[in-house]
Amino acid sequence: MISINQLTVCFGENVLFENLSFLINPRDRIGLIGRNGIGKSTLMKILCRQMTQYEGTVSFPNDCTVGYLPQYLTFSDTTSLFEETAKAFSEINQLEKLIATLNQQIEQATDYNSPSYLSAIEKLSEATERYHLLEGNKRQALIEQTLKGLGFEPEDFTKPTSAFSGGWRMRIELAKLILQKPSLLMLDEPTNHLDIEAIEWLENFLKDYPGAVMLISHDRRFLDTTTNRTIEIANKRIYDYPVPYSKYIELMEERLESQRAAYENQQKKIKDTETFIERFRYKATKAIQVQSRIKALEKMERIEVDTFNNQVMNLRFPPATRAGDIVVECEEISVSYGAKEVLNSVNLLIERGEKVSFVGRNGEGKTTMVRVILGEVQSTGKIKLGHNTQIGYYAQNQIERLNPKKTVFQTIDDIAVGEMRTKIRDILGAFLFSGEDIDKPVSVLSGGEKARLALACMLLKPINLLILDEPTHHLDMLSKDILKTALLNYDGSLILVSHDRDFLDGLTDKVFEFRNHKIREHRGGIDSFLQKRRLERLQDLNSTVRAQQTETTKNTSDNKKAFQKRKEAEKEIRKLQNRLRSLETEIAQREESLKQISETLATATATSDPEIFYRYDKIKQEINQLSEEWLKLSEEIENTTSRE
Repeated sequence: MISINQLTVCFGENVLFENLSFLINPRDRIGLIGRNGIGKSTLMKILCRQMTQYEGTVSFPNDCTVGYLPQYLTFSDTTSLFEETAKAFSEINQLEKLIATLNQQIEQATDYNSPSYLSAIEKLSEATERYHLLEGNKRQALIEQTLKGLGFEPEDFTKPTSAFSGGWRMRIELAKLILQKPSLLMLDEPTNHLDIEAIEWLENFLKDYPGAVMLISHDRRFLDTTTNRTIEIANKRIYDYPVPYSKYIELMEERLESQRAAYENQQKKIKDTETFIERFRYKATKAIQVQSRIKALEKMERIEVDTFNNQVMNLRFPPATRAGDIVVECEEISVSYGAKEVLNSVNLLIERGEKVSFVGRNGEGKTTMVRVILGEVQSTGKIKLGHNTQIGYYAQNQIERLNPKKTVFQTIDDIAVGEMRTKIRDILGAFLFSGEDIDKPVSVLSGGEKARLALACMLLKPINLLILDEPTHHLDMLSKDILKTALLNYDGSLILVSHDRDFLDGLTDKVFEFRNHKIREHRGGIDSFLQKRRLERLQDLNSTVRAQQTETTKNTSDNKKAFQKRKEAEKEIRKLQNRLRSLETEIAQREESLKQISETLATATATSDPEIFYRYDKIKQEINQLSEEWLKLSEEIENTTSRE
């Protein structure tokens, strides 16, 4: 258990937070939230002993270890991927060297009764016991399993770390932390550098992690899946609730509403008391009552309503000019970088008004396809932009494209033309840049401020094809919700590259999956696509199991015990698969019921039946429960087949 008591942090006269006190328990799953710049990363640095300038105490148990993955890292390149990851097992590596040295001493000994020989035997026994306790013999398998889960291929293991981009380098550091298994694992925005498959793998890993976990993330679904406690930093203090993020928001709204009601009641009581005092202050017959009420006012503990910074940007994209029926058409597009093939004869068609998402593992060609559409990358094949297509592009590194020497105002002023020049200050104000803020150089802005400025630049001209590549990386929860609402109301075409499932949910109605140098089109939203992919992986897994079983039968036909074991495993898998199919049917039935209720709610008579809202919530809960059972069952099938 880690104890934080009366923690206060100041930077000059700026008090970041004061008198924070809370405990971190051994199996806590904490989501640490708050607006950008509020002090979340500072708190993590204190907990991992990187920062010592604070008041108060932070107490750790003697055997407590802390692992921290910051949002930004500097790297050194001296080894291969596998060797770098193996550094996580520093204690095991030292034990191996010690065991080898002790074995050599024992082999060379001639006096088996000497104190040095007996001491070496004792040390060897202790070192060997510790080595097995740390599962040193499983080290290689654990490294391979973790690296594969984070998206690395076996052929990557021998590559130098310098061959990987910054995002993949962060994955290497994450792998090392995971393998070290610290008592408290702290991750600052870990999903920024992960694709959807790796995020889902990390979610499953964190569920069973043996220690405590603290996460900073703006990915709502990731927090809801992995955490059971939410700590928000606001108003220089913390708000601590034992629930995931979405439930925390509901409880906080209820708490604030109750607080406001109590405040208003108290204010009314104070006013009535003051009125009584003023009315009868000089009447001798009321002197006792007046004095009593004066004392009551003095002793009254005044209720204060917590205030939060709810200032939000006002984002609305200009009406899109009309484009042709076909916005983008790609035929047999291929792209290679030297000997590395990225896209191989892919086809893509986007029609006017469509909102589509590009998904897939990192490095599969999503950004490359975007740059092909923009004409920034050479390719073979045919690409055609529709009539009057006007593109607005937000790059994955868009904030890095801003000129750090220019001010906020200059950045917009250099782009705006015509009538838009008269609206520059209004646009900047809508994105929370006002007063002296507009004269700040870009270099001093935070990541979130740069992201807002880059988005503001996109409102300066009409756009009918909006291409956004990872636009949510530097936005907080509220800003992401506002951006999503603006995109839902946008009347042009949209191509969205994102790994944020909650952000994608309900926003796009077609998914283009990039895999193995090809593009596959999936009709429907992101959740429908992910469910299909899980079923495909399960089918692939079953095919592998059947192939393994066939091979095993050939090699061990005379081994009745092994045969019986396989039969039992097959029976178990069939039983689980039958339940899986039953769950899929139940989920589909409830989704149809939910659809019918949604149609009823859209009518004017919906409110005449108060029970309809109860049925709607009940069905949603049932769908969530069934979906959770489906996921657990899928994992159980995977675990069962992997044992085979």
